[in-house]
Amino acid sequence: MAGYVEKAVEPLVEELIRDEDIELVDVEYVKEKDWYLRVFIDRAGGVGIEDCQRLSERLEAELDRRDIVPESYILEVSSPGLDRVLKKDRDFAREMGKAVDVSLYEPLDGEKLLTGTLAACDGESLTLEGRDPLPRAKIAQVRLHIDI
Repeated sequence: MAGYVEKAVEPLVEELIRDEDIELVDVEYVKEKDWYLRVFIDRAGGVGIEDCQRLSERLEAELDRRDIVPESYILEVSSPGLDRVLKKDRDFAREMGKAVDVSLYEPLDGEKLLTGTLAACDGESLTLEGRDPLPRAKIAQVRLHIDI
């Protein structure tokens, strides 16, 4: 069900933001205590609360009209944050040359979390500067690295 909702909502959001300088980063439909439909948007320089509110209102109206989501849910529209998760090929292309944290499903040379500069990425592997390519099937998650 989650995959169906995400696939149905994504083009709807793209349609709603088509004439704005806003980019759809991700759509998640997840069951926690309740169902949550989370839409993450961004733009050069970042999005503000007004951008999120405007899209939330427009999206809510369209979702109600089209009756896409079968269960009751909570809609959240927000920025993906500074440590955003990279999922799609366009995410990796946009963030090439930046520091990332790579979480692995299983340890590699005793490490499950690798930090480095994103040097290359394709459908099969991801490469951090100075390291051998990592098969994407072994990667649990990739996030932008934040120095604290």
